[in-house]
Amino acid sequence: MTAALGATPTIVLVGHGMVGQRFLEALAERGLTATHRVVVLCEEPRPAYDRVALTSYFSGKTPEDLSMTDMAFIEAHGIELYVGDPAETVDRESKKVTARSGQVFEYDVLVLATGSYPFVPPVPNKDATGCFVYRTIDDLLAIEEYAKEIEVGAVVGGGLLGLEAAGALKGLGLTSHIVEFAPRLMPVQVDNGGGAALLRTIEDMGLSVHTGVGTQEIITDAAGAVTGMKLSDGSELATEMVVFSAGVRPRDQLARDCGLTVGERGGISVDEQCRTVNDPHVFAIGECALASDGRVYGLVAPGYEQAETAAATIAADEASFTGADLSTKLKLLGVDVASFGDAHGATADCLDVVYSDSRSGVYKKLVIGRDGELLGGILVGDADAYGTLRALTGSVPPISPEQLVLPAGSGGGAQLGPSALPDEAVICSCHNVTKGAIRGAVTDHQCATVPEVKKCTKAGTGCGSCVKVLGQLVTSELEANGVVVDKGLCGCFGQTREELYEIVLALRINTYQDLLDRYGRDDAKGGDGCEVCKPAVASIIASLAPTIGVSGYVLEGEQAALQDSNDHFLANLQKNGSYSVVPRIPGGEITPEGLIVIGEIARDFGLYTKITGGQRIDMFGARVEQLPLIWARLVDAGFESGHAYGKSLRTVKSCVGQTWCRYGVQDSVRMAIDLELRYRGLRSPHKLKSAVSGCARECAEAQSKDFGIIATSNGWNLYVGGNGGATPRHADLLAQDLDDAGLIKLIDRFLMFYIRTADRLERTSTWLDRIPGGLDHVRDVVVEDSLGICEELESLMTAHVSSYADEWASTINDPEKLARFVSFVNAPDTPDPVVGFVPERDQIKPDLPLLSIGLRPGAAEEVLEGSAQR
Repeated sequence: MTAALGATPTIVLVGHGMVGQRFLEALAERGLTATHRVVVLCEEPRPAYDRVALTSYFSGKTPEDLSMTDMAFIEAHGIELYVGDPAETVDRESKKVTARSGQVFEYDVLVLATGSYPFVPPVPNKDATGCFVYRTIDDLLAIEEYAKEIEVGAVVGGGLLGLEAAGALKGLGLTSHIVEFAPRLMPVQVDNGGGAALLRTIEDMGLSVHTGVGTQEIITDAAGAVTGMKLSDGSELATEMVVFSAGVRPRDQLARDCGLTVGERGGISVDEQCRTVNDPHVFAIGECALASDGRVYGLVAPGYEQAETAAATIAADEASFTGADLSTKLKLLGVDVASFGDAHGATADCLDVVYSDSRSGVYKKLVIGRDGELLGGILVGDADAYGTLRALTGSVPPISPEQLVLPAGSGGGAQLGPSALPDEAVICSCHNVTKGAIRGAVTDHQCATVPEVKKCTKAGTGCGSCVKVLGQLVTSELEANGVVVDKGLCGCFGQTREELYEIVLALRINTYQDLLDRYGRDDAKGGDGCEVCKPAVASIIASLAPTIGVSGYVLEGEQAALQDSNDHFLANLQKNGSYSVVPRIPGGEITPEGLIVIGEIARDFGLYTKITGGQRIDMFGARVEQLPLIWARLVDAGFESGHAYGKSLRTVKSCVGQTWCRYGVQDSVRMAIDLELRYRGLRSPHKLKSAVSGCARECAEAQSKDFGIIATSNGWNLYVGGNGGATPRHADLLAQDLDDAGLIKLIDRFLMFYIRTADRLERTSTWLDRIPGGLDHVRDVVVEDSLGICEELESLMTAHVSSYADEWASTINDPEKLARFVSFVNAPDTPDPVVGFVPERDQIKPDLPLLSIGLRPGAAEEVLEGSAQR
């Protein structure tokens, strides 16, 4: 098929990676998708995905999670996307591209975004069975499958992708080796001191590192499968898998074949507008392009800038790409590594300021010019200051370099606020957003929150390393404009939830009214409070109940008046006015007798039943006055409250683990049950969900949970801050290879620290993104005990565990508490006559109303009678 040129000009994009997708977005922003036909030829079987986060696939992310392509965007802009159909030839004379499928597309503008390919050293047997590269999702799928049958793997290359690949192999349960020809790891990003700090930390994780040696030959068996490697120092390394990650080369063969100019060492030569130097109708962007400064940029941020430049040029706007910031901030195997500016000190007469702590694996080096100008630097193990330091590069910092690298408490550690940065400082290098642009978003566009500034400027929507500084800038600009940033919980309290928690804990305040009268705002003292602070304070008191000397039962005394509608009846209110009943089923493990009891109750009360994603059984359609009757039977059968109604632990999901699964390496069911029984009833700022997976295949989806556990051959890996809700976020690795006792200790600390410091209704995912220092700070506190509060956190959890009592068991044995479970005070056994409950299977039909007002006389009774008979 040949697409003929007509009135509508055609843009053909060859390649649909991260840079290609950004180019499409830039076209749409300039209105070019409305005036041009846009055709995209994609080689891979899936559209653009986040290659920077590729390794997160081994931490539980799916290919869909990594996708950067919103198909609604593609369809809305009429973009023709052909996946698995790369360009095979380009005829520049007739301006035609032929795809692998045989389709031929004529173009007015051709944009090459073909990226790069992995470099594989020309060693014997490099194509043997068990040899892989580490570049695409398909590569990872192949590595994962092959790893199921082996025990040892080696990675050739100790750069960014090499370290990620080695971590991935370790996560798959393999003994993992790294072979790097250079004398240190990450030779491009760090110097010898940084490499030494990185080496110590990585070896402490159980990976074997071989630097200063090259690969001479891949050793194979008679069947052609990998059994080892010969190294340049004469030694041999036993391994069953080799993953090549020794760098990349520009994919420029398509350009070579059609006569475009390429560089001596590869790369399609382009000018400052990203046009190829010998054809104004052809552009090249990303890792396949050799920029006008003679450099091929292998980072995504310069690629995005090239995409913007090409789109602007096509739209006849002025734009140019003359070079880009090569600063990077990475987290490799849980270790922060950052470099910026003249990191290796190539500038004449420059000076180094170095701080090194080999015990903690921290290395910091700043490169300073003779006049005091900050030229660049390297940070390993502690990169919190990266955003500020990178923005100050090229200027003289307002404090001495020594203060910038020394840790707090040692005469240094000075913190530079946003005011120290000039307006032209680039805060977000991914999208080239300056401090001035961020200030303008707040002042000129009335953005008052970080999400609003992100939407307005795109800052923080790339790698995310600038989000912390972004938040500081937004707050400081609001305050500079005279906006009072009220951090109080509500109109009743000027304190944050965290501050109120500390007050309750320190002073042992055990009633809401006492707290309000003593610490509320002046105009709120003596009042009744509001719907914001009452349940928040109720949660604080409940979580600290055994410590401050009160009952943790939420319907006891004053506490009962503070609860919201769900806690008020210990059940979840549904859209039709009925309630759900959700007994706890720890770890999803249940006996046949338990299943029979639930089935009989659902049948007798006409309840709709559903097995949830958290491995429980929900029963829907119960009336208020039926709740005690249902729970009496459940408690008698050994069930207890599942707390589906509370801001507390919901479930700890589990796969079947090593008991049944042939890939399982730990008893995930037992651990899930132990954790659920330990943390049941723990009141927190928001609901909590957890899961335990018995191996790295992640069947329990542990990394979409507030705290998730994944088994390894060496113990347990603990992930925190995940969220599978409206704003999905995968959890981050907090600690690895823990034994049972160490795992439980860290979860105790993590949960109590979250409860102590989170805002009202703040999920762990949001809290982790918001709290200063993020995951690194949380790790310092709960793993390293940097604040010296871990003993207190553990004692608070111990008090909770020892004082736990099932709320429903307490309720059904107390006549006074049972009195609240009525539809009408003067007719406790009479259902609401205007509420009609449709039968079980009809509940899911969208055309039937779930709440009927104004029924004919007797209609509601007929419906209820029919339901009871069922």
